[in-house]
Amino acid sequence: MTPLIITIVVLLLAVSALLFIPWGNGQVASRDALNRAFYQDRLAELEQDNGHVSDEEREKMVAELQQTLLHDIPDAPADEAKPLNRIVLVLAVLLLVAVSVGVYLKTSNVQRVIEWRQVVEQTPQLMQRVMDQDAKPLTTEELTRLGLGLRTRLQDDPGNVQAWQMMGRIGMVLGNATTATQAFEQAWKLAPNNAEAKLDYAEVLTRSSDPQDNQLGGEMLRETLRTDHTNIRALSLLAFSAFEQQRWQEAIGAWQIMLRLLPAEDQRRAIIERSIAQAKVEAGMDNVKQAVTISLTPDAEKALPVKGIVFVSVTDGVSNVPVAVKKVPLGHFPLSLSLDDTNAMMPDRLLSSLQQGVVKVHISQDGNPVPQSGDWLGESKLIPLVSPQPVQIDVSHQQP
Repeated sequence: MTPLIITIVVLLLAVSALLFIPWGNGQVASRDALNRAFYQDRLAELEQDNGHVSDEEREKMVAELQQTLLHDIPDAPADEAKPLNRIVLVLAVLLLVAVSVGVYLKTSNVQRVIEWRQVVEQTPQLMQRVMDQDAKPLTTEELTRLGLGLRTRLQDDPGNVQAWQMMGRIGMVLGNATTATQAFEQAWKLAPNNAEAKLDYAEVLTRSSDPQDNQLGGEMLRETLRTDHTNIRALSLLAFSAFEQQRWQEAIGAWQIMLRLLPAEDQRRAIIERSIAQAKVEAGMDNVKQAVTISLTPDAEKALPVKGIVFVSVTDGVSNVPVAVKKVPLGHFPLSLSLDDTNAMMPDRLLSSLQQGVVKVHISQDGNPVPQSGDWLGESKLIPLVSPQPVQIDVSHQQP
């Protein structure tokens, strides 16, 4: 803004100078003076040519000059030109300045520019308050001001991931979905490996009214869970998105995994349990259970370790990746237990979704879920699942 004002001032000074210079000189040449000067010059030329021109010709030429000078004399005396009064010039300059300033104030939104500069100055203080949990929460007006300040800052520093994320959160608080989506998308593009930026973008997509946005957000959440299946925030967002889109089983699966991960005293457990119950009512389903009875062969019973962990898993019979897993401390056999959707490994693949599968038992000596040398194993054939009769598994062979 300062360069613009300097430019305007320089232009005004230049125009003022153009007004003063032509009228500043009081000497104005009159018509008579010019004619006399011309007459004298011609006489001087005739004197110089005296040797080349006869006296008769010279007198004739002088007479013609006198006659020409006489014809140029006006009948009435010419009014003497007077220089323009300097007061009039000063008033003209003042009028020019007043009009220029008025037009500038009318068309330039100076007040908005002043407010914008104030917002930019307040941005660091507002950001400090946002980051301080003990500080007074920002009002809606202050959040709007902070958003404007962040936009200005991002014009100078477009690679600032944290600023883009904060802009997105402000957009969500103010209910501006477009701003939130664009800001979170930019943050994610700048830092594609940043889990927080990815989840921010996925969250705003799952809350969108556009089905394509919902689909993309869900894919991003599932991708996150494939690499970090204990990510509470990703599970919560996926459950919320699935519930909103009436994918009841996926929502239930995500919430059930969260229950396994959250501490017993966590206050969120009660909310999650109510959400699961509501989803089951909406889906018209009960919690399906698969009963399993585990027995040991004589050789396995003799070589059984004193301490260990029993892993019971269910696969779909095609992939070795388990759909559901349950682990219990090594105890007395035969051992009876049950698996249900709460034991699912992924929220979008529940035990109740399988029609058939393979039940596997792994007795680990050191608690490692991957079979090690000396561990005892047993598994069923490909059988129908979720039947009223328990699946009988004999632990009969040892890992080499």
